[in-house]
Amino acid sequence: MVRLLPAVDLLYEEVEKKGHVCVGLDTAADYVPPAERKKAGNDAEAVLAFNKALIDATFDVAACYKVQIAYYEEMGIAGLSAYSQTLKYIRKKGSLVIADIKRGDIADTAKRYAKAHFTGDFEADFVTLNPYMGMDSVEPWHAMAETMGKGAFVLMRTSNPGMRDFEYLETGGGKRVYHALGDKLAEIAQKRNGRCGYGIFGAVVGCTEKEEAAEIRKNYPSLFFLIPGYGAQGGGAEDAALLLRQGNGGVVNASRSIITAWKQTADDPEKADNAFAAEAARKAVTKMRDEIRNAVSKTAATA
Repeated sequence: MVRLLPAVDLLYEEVEKKGHVCVGLDTAADYVPPAERKKAGNDAEAVLAFNKALIDATFDVAACYKVQIAYYEEMGIAGLSAYSQTLKYIRKKGSLVIADIKRGDIADTAKRYAKAHFTGDFEADFVTLNPYMGMDSVEPWHAMAETMGKGAFVLMRTSNPGMRDFEYLETGGGKRVYHALGDKLAEIAQKRNGRCGYGIFGAVVGCTEKEEAAEIRKNYPSLFFLIPGYGAQGGGAEDAALLLRQGNGGVVNASRSIITAWKQTADDPEKADNAFAAEAARKAVTKMRDEIRNAVSKTAATA
């Protein structure tokens, strides 16, 4: 069977060309300018039009996009249609998309989920997975991804305060639960690497715990990271840079700080439109991209 180029290789190349920003299209209807929301047929249509405007404005400066399905599920069938069309629009533009679905079931159920999100109406390049039912919740995804050129980011050391409830539990030998997950993912990476040197499955590692970042990056050189926690959760460019390796090996996600940037700059939010919101989003992405690049350069200079 002919194997496709792994998505992780494509993402590595996008980071090289465009920087490290992953734009999170976690789009609630009230993030859309009020005038645009009023003229749309329904909230799902308003969200889709808003998403398209932001994608058009940022696809040349963003490494990829992450679309959180919950924001679309809450709008019912129309919302799932907007979700599907958003994914298709991103991929039509030649960009990569992460479906933030955090699935975590096992056996045949996992296979069904994988088929649903690696093919068909909800096809994405990557997905997010929750491994807490065990690695048999991850392996069916990996088997399918391997033959389809897809990828995944598995929750490892997240950025939310509740991460300490389970991820930080001691497992012996000075290791924690998140280390156990990283070790398992590193084993998987050995089975299937892209030509860029990273496994086709990476890890979600937040940038909110600076003191642990260098250790995590050193211990898991074969894992590409999806890095949340930038901005609103307290992580910054220097924190994110510590989770990169030779200037690559990760994308840094930001959602609200990008897609609602227009609210901070509009003289009259009631008169703002999608074009205004899109331009504000582009400026936010460019600023974030440059801050991370500068932090990477400083980190390399002091290494």
